[in-house]
Amino acid sequence: MPEQAARPTTAAPVAPPSGGAHPQQQGLGTGLVLATLGAIAFSGKAIIVKLAYRYHVDAVTLIMLRMLFALPLFAVMAWWAGRGKPPLTRRDWMGVLGLGLSGYYLASFLDFAGLAYITASLERLILYLNPTLVLFFGWVAYRRRITRGQLMGMAISYLGVLLVFGHEAAVGASWEAAWGALLVFLSAVSYAVYLVASGEFVKRLGSLRLVGLATSVACLLCIAQFLLLRPLDVAFNVAPQVIWLSVLNATLCTAVPVLMVMMAIERIGPAMAAQTGMVGPMSTILMGVVILGEPFTAWIAAGTLLVIAGIFVFTRAGR
Repeated sequence: MPEQAARPTTAAPVAPPSGGAHPQQQGLGTGLVLATLGAIAFSGKAIIVKLAYRYHVDAVTLIMLRMLFALPLFAVMAWWAGRGKPPLTRRDWMGVLGLGLSGYYLASFLDFAGLAYITASLERLILYLNPTLVLFFGWVAYRRRITRGQLMGMAISYLGVLLVFGHEAAVGASWEAAWGALLVFLSAVSYAVYLVASGEFVKRLGSLRLVGLATSVACLLCIAQFLLLRPLDVAFNVAPQVIWLSVLNATLCTAVPVLMVMMAIERIGPAMAAQTGMVGPMSTILMGVVILGEPFTAWIAAGTLLVIAGIFVFTRAGR
């Protein structure tokens, strides 16, 4: 929601209480901290997934465990946000099912599958292209105008991703890098479709209630997928480390950052929250180097700077 312009007044400004910050400054500072911590927590998801893969678990089982532990949290979120609200209509339920399928089930599964083939750094850079995909689908569906500045930002960002992808393909198995990058890119496409299609339902249901319901649907779909494709005893035969990593993924890297980012948007608005989210790729790369031992080369540094610069140009042009 755009901020209202300040109205001129002849009254003398009232100073904040001595020893304390202005309420608006407190809200700004709290919002920036929440947005930063939320972006860092979100970026830790890729690190946890890569750590879990070291214990020979597949994507179907891993995402089921994550969603199994996250389901109670999102169900409570949906219940809390829906208190005192009218019940969902049939149309609302159809929308929630479709959004849960696209925005959280497909996006999460494709992302987990892609991480088995590429580094966490490349995965985060590809997902960071999401705003450009939202703009593209908005142009396709609603004929929303795309400015030259936005096209320039898109070109810079995609050049950065191609730079990092080319480096990974050169030093490793090129087909694995291509397949993993494609899966993660399709994950970003799936989530962009969710963002474009969710506008009407956000207005009808509210963002927190919609997120809680859609993610609960995705959790049930991931659990059903596991029951269809894997024997039930597989879930209990994984290494104990996989269980604890999945609990950490479901809480610290899924439910908690969702709340943090939404609380940040309430305080500083979506534009500033999105700008603060630029810390995400950097934190993923740093954690990948420190925790996973992934290499940090000049190619990765250059590609990351291009992606972040491109998204910055893109969002500034969009204003």
